[in-house]
Amino acid sequence: MNKLTQLATVAALVTAAGVLPSLAHAQSVKIDGSSTVFPVTEAVAEEFQKANKQLKVTVGISGTGGGFKKFCRGETDIQNASRPILAGEMKDCRAAGVQYVELPVAYDSLTVVVHKDNPLNEISMDDLKKMWEPGAQGKVMRWNDANPAFPDLPLQLFGAGADSGTFDYFTEAVTGKSKSSRGDFTASEDDNVIVQGVSRAKNALGFFGFAYYEENKDKIKGLSISWKGGKAVAPSAANVLNGSYQPLSRPIFIYVNAKALAKPEIKAFADFYMKQAPKLVAEVKYVPLPAKAYEYNLTALQKGRVGTKMGGENKVGLTIEQLMTLEAKE
Repeated sequence: MNKLTQLATVAALVTAAGVLPSLAHAQSVKIDGSSTVFPVTEAVAEEFQKANKQLKVTVGISGTGGGFKKFCRGETDIQNASRPILAGEMKDCRAAGVQYVELPVAYDSLTVVVHKDNPLNEISMDDLKKMWEPGAQGKVMRWNDANPAFPDLPLQLFGAGADSGTFDYFTEAVTGKSKSSRGDFTASEDDNVIVQGVSRAKNALGFFGFAYYEENKDKIKGLSISWKGGKAVAPSAANVLNGSYQPLSRPIFIYVNAKALAKPEIKAFADFYMKQAPKLVAEVKYVPLPAKAYEYNLTALQKGRVGTKMGGENKVGLTIEQLMTLEAKE
């Protein structure tokens, strides 16, 4: 039986509930990467394991960059990524003979947050740049250093760590260059750490994925964002869908090792992920993609359609409609 026939047979045996047939070998699904994507993948893993108790699904949070290092060494089956695979990572994967199927799973409104008692309700991308650009270190140390209208209070910044895809996307959107940022802020690859920091520091400002904001609205405040002189727009699912929350809306992904897809448990898990994503993405407070996007993903898995639609770079301000028109390239 060739590989494609084997996969087709397994697909036929997997029920709508995602139940795998009994297999002789020990089964596991190894996943690592983005803490932003973690809530979605964790929810999928929990549902999948209910029907497949013989399986061990592990989901780490070493950050998008840290996860890709493992993924491109062939150490993990699936990579959670809050930004696309970058050119350097593509090169590393190619050198190691690792091919991948890129699957966008949701849209996120990257959210800028402050302490719940902060009187500020909105902020411009220009003011964020003044706070976060490399030249701000040692100079923009108080809120009113960025904008005279802001309070004369110390500025305490929290953000994603250097291995985080959220850090890459935020810095590119805000400062114009990925990873270009001041260094004197409290950094973590774990978004829960940033939530705790902002919720406890009255003069704090931070950023992370929308799901973490939704889960902690009683502790922190999300700011509306204005860009290019436009009106301030609040982070919300509706504003992501209508394209008005820019430039901090972004697709989030999983990448599946193409060779691992030959394993029935990996193929079954990836298929289950795409079939359950619309419901579970909404449950964890991200924005589901259109149904045709998940259908495309299922076809990509079935055909082993390797490569990336994103060209090895972040595409700041990309809408859902624009994402759907891109073609995958190796």
